[in-house]
Amino acid sequence: MAAILARKLGMTQLFGEDGAVARVTVLEAGPCYVTAIRTSERDGYDAVQLAFGATREKSLSKPELGHLAKASAPPMRHLVEFRGEGEGLNVGETVGPDVFEPGQRVKVSGVSKGKGFQGTVKRHRFSRGPVTHGSHNTRAPGSIGASATPSRVMKGIRGPGQMGNKRITQRGLEVVAVRPDEHLLFIRGAVPGARGGYVEVRTDG
Repeated sequence: MAAILARKLGMTQLFGEDGAVARVTVLEAGPCYVTAIRTSERDGYDAVQLAFGATREKSLSKPELGHLAKASAPPMRHLVEFRGEGEGLNVGETVGPDVFEPGQRVKVSGVSKGKGFQGTVKRHRFSRGPVTHGSHNTRAPGSIGASATPSRVMKGIRGPGQMGNKRITQRGLEVVAVRPDEHLLFIRGAVPGARGGYVEVRTDG
């Protein structure tokens, strides 16, 4: 098992030795500082806490700065715990993209792009109504309530609302290349989020 925090830089393409092209997403993976180790004996679960994303001291509180100082880490924006990880790591060490290997399957978690308030056609792929003979329900959601019984709208009904801007996990992505010197990770597949967004990368399975 391996895990790391990363920042999405954008997309590019790589050419293999056989000339095949791979469309990949470039991630700035690390360096991540190990700021805490959780153990089942002391904390009730096993995990490692990683810090990533340099920031200014004024952006953090004194308790946050003190916690990072114990691990000899500079001011960092993001702190994330990875359950079931941390074997062989110690507080104060750094983790880079070399924890992954080309060809390895990973899962990436992040906040998807926000698309604002959308209707049912775009948000839930509803079919539209007729557009001829004076119809006025071209993209209307239609009736959503019941009659006298139960005389209310049932919970969970699909309707208009905010689309995107939610935490999602994309599984089955492939590590195409690793460049530890540049802290870069090249992944083939749909990495969630916009450019500049932060994601969590874990081994899948």
